[in-house]
Amino acid sequence: MKTILDKQLYLLDMDGTIYLENDLIEGAAEFIDWLRRTGRDYVFMTNNSSRSADAYLEKLARLKIPADRSNIFTSGQAACIFLNNLKPGAKIYVVGTRSLKEEIRASGFTVAEKPDTDIDFLLVGYDTELTYQKLTDACNLLYDGIPFYATNPDVVCPAQKGRYLPDCATMCYMLEKATGRTPFYIGKPRKEMALSAIQFKGGQPEKTALVGDRLYTDIQCGLNAEILSILVLSGESTVEDIEKFNVHPDVILNNVGEIIDHP
Repeated sequence: MKTILDKQLYLLDMDGTIYLENDLIEGAAEFIDWLRRTGRDYVFMTNNSSRSADAYLEKLARLKIPADRSNIFTSGQAACIFLNNLKPGAKIYVVGTRSLKEEIRASGFTVAEKPDTDIDFLLVGYDTELTYQKLTDACNLLYDGIPFYATNPDVVCPAQKGRYLPDCATMCYMLEKATGRTPFYIGKPRKEMALSAIQFKGGQPEKTALVGDRLYTDIQCGLNAEILSILVLSGESTVEDIEKFNVHPDVILNNVGEIIDHP
């Protein structure tokens, strides 16, 4: 039986689960404190590839959430692992932020600033620094047949006041409409994202829970990996979305703070 109390590792989404923009979600600080007091481990597993692991650590420090590099696993990191398995040291054109490009370079890849003829892969991330020139370059590469990958399939990113901003998949839709090419998405909901994070932490799937606010990425990832999946209603998804997406979490809570008292 899948229960919360026997879980020793928590894979935690960040945007919409721990915080919204620059504000902690109710109960988040207490939840992290509970994990630490009870000897449980945690890793922030996010599809947001616009920031490097170090950038997330800086933000968590500002929010007074204790974490180090062992507590961060991004879709950018997952993309590096995935593409390294295909071709170590590849040359990649990145439609992404400077932070994502730095992470790609740090993993031993060459990041191309122009759509050169020797590009191995096109990688699209959640690009908060998006320009029309990047889209133009990406289209030309896709017309030339370059393999197309993306960090995550999130359509929107939750913001404050119940609003949303375009995420990685929305940017990929523009390229798809222009070229007819669709990407292979690397991050959640692929089970490999969760299983890689569990391996990264030295955990066991049967002792792991995944907590997130999005049914079609977070919760589906947990279901695909066959681990306990907890939906929190503090971000994007609502109870009504469960039937809409036909994705059924194991547990539904208002926020992460409610995990503390849940059986």
